Amino acid sequence: MKNTQTIIDVKNKVNSLQGQNIPLKINKGRNKIVSLTAIIDKVYPSMFIISPTSKVDLDRKSYSYSDVLCGDIVFID
Repeated sequence: MKNTQTIIDVKNKVNSLQGQNIPLKINKGRNKIVSLTAIIDKVYPSMFIISPTSKVDLDRKSYSYSDVLCGDIVFID
């Protein structure tokens, strides 16, 4: 059976990871998946902002919590 998450679970996880180096996988569409290490800079009620610490083709960018729910962003444990 699949593990189900809610928006509240995702918000709590993002809040607990704020300010830490986190390995991520980001789906940019059209089979472009980027693996990187980033820091969660700011956390807002409807979105959060990440800053990559490794050299990739992404700058500081904002994502919504639904991006985590649908699998566009995956926190690698």
